[in-house]
Amino acid sequence: MSGLWMVRARLRRDASVAALAPLLLPDDDSARAMAAHRLVWSLMPADPVAPRDFLWREEAPGRFMVLASRPPDSSALFDIEAKPFEPALVPGDRLRFVLRANPTVSRSGPSGRGVRADVVMHALHAVPRHERAAARPALAQEAGGAWLAGIGMRHGFEVMAGLRADGYRVLRLPRAGGAIQLGTLEYEGVLQVREPGAFLAGLAAGFGRARAFGCGLMLVRRA
Repeated sequence: MSGLWMVRARLRRDASVAALAPLLLPDDDSARAMAAHRLVWSLMPADPVAPRDFLWREEAPGRFMVLASRPPDSSALFDIEAKPFEPALVPGDRLRFVLRANPTVSRSGPSGRGVRADVVMHALHAVPRHERAAARPALAQEAGGAWLAGIGMRHGFEVMAGLRADGYRVLRLPRAGGAIQLGTLEYEGVLQVREPGAFLAGLAAGFGRARAFGCGLMLVRRA
């Protein structure tokens, strides 16, 4: 057994909850990411000093998928379905997947120390400014695909031909003393499992950064 739970949570359609929808689910992408972050953390309460033990993904406004080490508490805001996540995998299995990720690469900063950079912005750096908008989709596919291929090598899977990497967007999230900026990509494709143990460990941990803000959860099903 993996000891994990797959949770489907949907905001209730009661009149009292619907009245709060504009506050719970703002239209702006960055504001909604922050609001969703708070909503999902309220669904999965834990010791405030304990490490986060779940991943989540917004499927649509008000609908979330969560992979957690424990089932959620009951909620006044959500209708919840939870079931054990116990995939039985062997080498060679092919799985369809979707993934929202914050892919980054390490580069040298002004002080010479390594810093994390958004893979798309890093690839665009060499493109003249007036050409960047037109070049962005192809570079997102190329740089984003290379990043996921590297993730696969470290986590026991291989991405098959036909990968889609698009939907690039930048979120600006407030923090003490300023804001953080996150670039996200939407992935969809087919992968082949090479090492089931390493792959399942990667699924449980999440792929890439910004996992607290809805990135890193890969959803899979048989191809």
